[in-house]
Amino acid sequence: MEIAVTFVRSVLGMGLLIWFCYCLSENRERIRWKLVVYGIGLQIVLAILILKMSFFHDSVRAVASFFNTLVGFSNEAAAFLFGTLATDSDGLFGFAFTVLPTIIFFSAFSAILYYLRILPWIVFGFAWMLNKTMRLTGAESLAAAANIFIGQTEGPLVIRPYLKGMNRSEMMALMTGGMATIAGGVLVIYMSVLGGGSEEAAIAFGHHLLTASILSAPAAMVAAKIIVPQTESIDGQLEFPKDRMSESLLDAATKGTTDGIKLALNVGGMLIAFTALVALANWLVSGALGGWTGLNDWVVFATDGKFEAFNFSFIVGVLSAPFAWIIGVAWSDCLIVGQLLGERLVLNEFISYLSLAKFQEEGAFSDPKSVVIATYALCGFANLTSVGIQIGGISALEKTQRPVLLKYGIKSLIGGMLACYMTAIIASNLVSI
Repeated sequence: MEIAVTFVRSVLGMGLLIWFCYCLSENRERIRWKLVVYGIGLQIVLAILILKMSFFHDSVRAVASFFNTLVGFSNEAAAFLFGTLATDSDGLFGFAFTVLPTIIFFSAFSAILYYLRILPWIVFGFAWMLNKTMRLTGAESLAAAANIFIGQTEGPLVIRPYLKGMNRSEMMALMTGGMATIAGGVLVIYMSVLGGGSEEAAIAFGHHLLTASILSAPAAMVAAKIIVPQTESIDGQLEFPKDRMSESLLDAATKGTTDGIKLALNVGGMLIAFTALVALANWLVSGALGGWTGLNDWVVFATDGKFEAFNFSFIVGVLSAPFAWIIGVAWSDCLIVGQLLGERLVLNEFISYLSLAKFQEEGAFSDPKSVVIATYALCGFANLTSVGIQIGGISALEKTQRPVLLKYGIKSLIGGMLACYMTAIIASNLVSI
């Protein structure tokens, strides 16, 4: 009976997400529903293979384990440079001197893999699968596949030669794919944060994060093609650009390191700024409204102490709680997961994963499966900051596309967010705790 209820709830949730995309569509008559069916079907097949078939499950887990091993190398380098500041991972400086250096190392490592043509072949394999099953154009197939591994800022570089000739629907697909997936450099950070110091837990979460990023690629294409349907004739020819982004192995490592430094500083700065802003917003709302009306005490009582006051975090949780229920979260955990979903949208997924780790450590979840579902739902760059990042980054590569980027910035954000929710719904039916 419980399985049947879960299945009906999942079908209802998936239907609602598709309906949201349909409501945003700029040309409903031209929606290719066959593509939608194939995209969701591909998502389900990939989920079954990765989560239920031992060969694929173990393969993805092996990749997560390899990533975890590489984190150890990064920690050794951090300890060499910063000494006890890095080795004391639970201390005051532990995060800044162990987590952020990992971003730099993985950025350099990814650049080397790309130069050696290892990463491009993996990207091409996924692009071929998307191209053949969903009948996407060559450019958007490559972009969607690249976003799985190298993120929204580097992904467009893969298809730079095609950017100028891409139509509105293809640009929407490019942007939505970037919103719905995460980069390898930050994936390892989330593994460490959610693992809580346990190697086994870090690998398990790494498996879920990798799976989420893979599954969200076809989901992003489904959302993008409903919101901005393809009306022009398409070129389905798939050809990887032959130009290398670096001139030599040393050049690749150097550029990757430089990009990693920029990303690490950006992450650190964002955490400082947005954590403080959330604390300020919580203080203002709870002090000005919660204390005056007595809502602070009511919230503590109503949530059994899970929320300390009627503040910004509580309001975000209430507004996003329906989406938490749609994706399969237990009702008793919907407010907490709703807060995480809201934080990811308004702030970024890094803040949300830190909050998720904190709630998990405090034992705030009544159902352990809610943690896993939230991990899938948050696995994407779908936040307001990313809109600016994409518009600035892609328009720097091709200025003529700036009007299109401005037009579809918010829609791609919504599409990426809904794609992550689709992935969470499918995972909620297949993940066993």
